[in-house]
Amino acid sequence: MLVVRSIALFVLAALAEIGGAWLVWQGVREHRGWIWIGAGVIALGLYGFVATAQPDPHFGRVLAAYGGVFVAGSLAWGMVADGYRPDRFDLLGALICLVGVGVIMYAPRG
Repeated sequence: MLVVRSIALFVLAALAEIGGAWLVWQGVREHRGWIWIGAGVIALGLYGFVATAQPDPHFGRVLAAYGGVFVAGSLAWGMVADGYRPDRFDLLGALICLVGVGVIMYAPRG
């Protein structure tokens, strides 16, 4: 059950961080204004709180593993929000990152 909770928190963290960064990007690069930027900043702040809810007590482990979720999530976000079409190397890289998440977070430790 802790693994399911951890994965759900990683997904929520990715939505907050990637979504927040995307909102800032839209506000600045696409000239959508300060409301978009402000919403992005709030979402980025929420990401920090979500990360603290992980059941594993080790900051370095949680953030290192989250990096892999961020990579895969960023590609997925780009596909949905911007019509980005990842190539096979993007997908392979994301898969490698997700395997790394599994090893870092969920490998049995004695």
